Amino acid sequence: METKRRALGKGLEQLFSNEAFNIDEFEKSVVEASSKEDVIQVNLNELRSNPYQPRKVFDPEKLDELTRSVKEYGVIQPIIVKKSIKGYEIIAGERRSLAAKKAGLETVPAIVRDFTDDEMMSIAILENIQRENLNIIEEAMAYKNMISTMHLTQEELANKIGKSRSHVTNILGILSLPKKVQDMVLSDEISMGHARCLSKLNDEDKIVTLAEDVVKKNMSVRELEDLVTNGDFEKKNVIKKKEVKDPKYNVVEHSMREKIGTMVKVNKNNIVIPFDSDKDLERILEILNIQIDLD
Repeated sequence: METKRRALGKGLEQLFSNEAFNIDEFEKSVVEASSKEDVIQVNLNELRSNPYQPRKVFDPEKLDELTRSVKEYGVIQPIIVKKSIKGYEIIAGERRSLAAKKAGLETVPAIVRDFTDDEMMSIAILENIQRENLNIIEEAMAYKNMISTMHLTQEELANKIGKSRSHVTNILGILSLPKKVQDMVLSDEISMGHARCLSKLNDEDKIVTLAEDVVKKNMSVRELEDLVTNGDFEKKNVIKKKEVKDPKYNVVEHSMREKIGTMVKVNKNNIVIPFDSDKDLERILEILNIQIDLD
C-alpha cells in the first residue's frame, strides 16, 4: 500500500500539502508511475461516479466535443479508478468515461489505485474547479467541503487552488445569503459585488429586500455599499483570527502526510491521524510497524 502511494509521486503529496495542486500534473504522475500492465480495460457498465462528485450535470456542448474526439482517436489518457464492491468508482476522468459511453465504446482504459474517502473527495472537487466551470453555488459548496475535509484555512485553500484569499472568502459568503438571494446571483440578477456587500448583514428579510431593490432600481455596487454603510443595518461581527503555527510543525506534518497518506495534523503537544475505516487503520498501523489484532 505504502509503495503504491509513493508511486503516485508529487501529485498526491501536493494534494495534502499547502502547495498548489494541479489535476493534470496529478494524473500525469499516476500514469508515469504505472507500468503497461497497470492499465486495464474496464467495462463502462462497471463504472460508478465518484460519490463525492460535486457536479451532477456536465456541459453538453463540451461533452459532445469530447465524444467526437473519442470517436476519432479513442480514450488516449486512462481514467483513474478505485475498486469497489460493485465494480469501480471513478477517481478522475468521469467526463472521459461519459464521452466513451456516448461514443459507443464498451470499455475504457483505466488505472486502479486505492484512495481514502478524503482523497476521493478532494480530487473530485479539484478536478471540477480546474476543468469545469462550476456555478457559483457549486463552487462555494466545493470550497466549504475542502476546508472541512482537508482541515484547511481559507488562505491555504486559496494557495492550493490558485485563487486569491479574497476570492475564496467572497465565494463562501454566498452560502450565508438567503436562498432567494443565492438564486438571484445564479441568474445574474445581482452581481458578486452586490452579494459580497449583502453577505455582511445579519437580517435575512432586509437582505432580500435590498437585493430586490438592487434589481428594481438598477443599483450599482457602490450605491448599495453606501446604503449599507450609512443605513441602519445590523452587521455581522467578523472576528479575524490567524492561526500561527511553528514552522517546524509544518515540516513534521508534511513528512507524516507523505509517509502515512492521510491528513495528519500536528500542533503543539498534539498529533492527529484520521482514518476512515478499520481497514484504513490497519494500513496506518502497518506503516508505523505497530502489530495489533483489531478483530
